[in-house]
Amino acid sequence: MDTIASLFSFITTPVSWVIVQFHSVYGKIFGPDTGWAWGLSIVSLVILIRICLIPLFVKQIKATRAMQTLQPEMKKIQERYKNDKQRQSEEMMKLYKESGTNPLSSCLPILAQSPFFFALYHVLNGIATGSTIGVINESLLNSARKAHIFGAPLAAKFTDGSSKVEALGASLTDVRVVTAVMIVLMSASQFYTQRQLMTKNVDTTVKTPFMQQQKMLMYVFPVMFAVFGINFPVGVLVYWLTTNVWTMGQQMYVIRNNPTPGSKAQAAYLERLTKHVTHHGKTRRRSEKTIVKAIVAKGRDRNEFERSFINALTKSGLVAQADGTVAKGEAQAVAQTEDGVTTTGAARRQQPKRQTKAQRQSGVTKAAGDSVSASSDVSDSAEEADTTTSLEKSDEPQDAKPAAKQAPKGGSNGRSRAQSGQRKGGPQRPKSPSKK
Repeated sequence: MDTIASLFSFITTPVSWVIVQFHSVYGKIFGPDTGWAWGLSIVSLVILIRICLIPLFVKQIKATRAMQTLQPEMKKIQERYKNDKQRQSEEMMKLYKESGTNPLSSCLPILAQSPFFFALYHVLNGIATGSTIGVINESLLNSARKAHIFGAPLAAKFTDGSSKVEALGASLTDVRVVTAVMIVLMSASQFYTQRQLMTKNVDTTVKTPFMQQQKMLMYVFPVMFAVFGINFPVGVLVYWLTTNVWTMGQQMYVIRNNPTPGSKAQAAYLERLTKHVTHHGKTRRRSEKTIVKAIVAKGRDRNEFERSFINALTKSGLVAQADGTVAKGEAQAVAQTEDGVTTTGAARRQQPKRQTKAQRQSGVTKAAGDSVSASSDVSDSAEEADTTTSLEKSDEPQDAKPAAKQAPKGGSNGRSRAQSGQRKGGPQRPKSPSKK
């Protein structure tokens, strides 16, 4: 064990120093030998580590979403080269390189957190065995051995015997009850964290092997925590329970404010965003502008939730801009008229009401009557005009009339002859004998 501790000495010393610094602060409030002082020191260590790992957590989210996007292409490669594993691996690496993704990025927070976990384990194991480690000297060691959390010493385990537990100043029943409760809470928090990821923040339109793997991990991880938890000291269980609760809360925040496209969480988020934007008429936060900008940039590639969001804005007279802001559309544009009256929107086109069959027939009859009366009026006015013209001509003196030319003989008689089949001039066509 000393050999393993020496291998992790590069990290056990900083971890022990951080715990001692937090202990000096909490010891002044709760007392240096209390479980609250040492327990809160471990919790503060977890919070400090997780804050430092937030950039890696963001990178993990991006890597996980990129992997979800690549799942259809990966499935095609697996089906195409299912008999050639080497070619399949080459095509997979080529796909990762072209898309700029790395499968190991989703494991970065766990990998980065592992050294701190092993360092804390060796620090607490040194307290249990009564050996100094890192910056923890004899006085701090004795203070830590006296600290109990709900009756269980920090260095006690579920598998410890009664003699070892009594040496730490506790009873075996208290140790096993406390460790069992903490193991159950640790496994339950891990299960809920994975479950909310699978049920709320996964694109339901894509069915890939990656989703099946995530579902399997949802049940495997809690079992692993339960199996290994019985060999962890109480202080390590405090550490792991705290980091699980932090992960659960951090993931709930991400799912609520930055959900995966196509997931149920995105549908709920866009519904809230629609109410907020239509009420205020604008996007107020940077995260909202980022979401709207991404939706506008997709164009025709939007999913059903994003299309519903755009349609809801349009119905409210708003238009999403390319920079993530929201502006009033043409339907709600305010126009200032000459007399100073403002009008909103253009006048809508009024559709004619549908008439019944009786109304249409009465309309046709009325129109026909109007046309007949109009034609009679025209004929009457024409007759009056002819009468007036003849009277005017008769009133003129006879010598003032010019010599009228004699009308050709082919007037009305010629027209009647032409209609009867006879020529106007020249030899006439002989008539064909009538058939008796």
